[in-house]
Amino acid sequence: MANVNIKFNGKDYLLSCDDGQEERLKELANFLDNRFKSLQNTLGNIGENKLLLISVIQIIDDFFDLKNKVNSTKTDFENLSKKFKELKSLAINYKDDKEKEISAITEDLNKLKKSLDTNKLAYEQFLDYTTQSIQEFIDKTEGQDKVQ
Repeated sequence: MANVNIKFNGKDYLLSCDDGQEERLKELANFLDNRFKSLQNTLGNIGENKLLLISVIQIIDDFFDLKNKVNSTKTDFENLSKKFKELKSLAINYKDDKEKEISAITEDLNKLKKSLDTNKLAYEQFLDYTTQSIQEFIDKTEGQDKVQ
């Protein structure tokens, strides 16, 4: 344990604290002393005990205000976290749905390509057959012209 000499309201006090906490204790005592002196300047000399009580009540009030803000912020953060999780879930579902749609469109596109290839082959065969028939007709017709 460490001993620290603290000045409060112009008086010296010897306080004990854990080792390494000396500066923090001085800082806290200085804060309380400043709050006490500020009230003393505002309210006048109404007694050390009463000024000390008012100082502590103001500090506790500040503490509770801060605690309420922290709790409110924590609640806001939890709500935002829930909304983020909902949005994340919606985004994942949307992505999955779009991947299914893309897969279905890709399958339809592949079927269309296969159909086009089949129709192209049938068209080429039809064209070849028609060309061959026309050629045979021409050859027959030319052969008949020579015979007459």
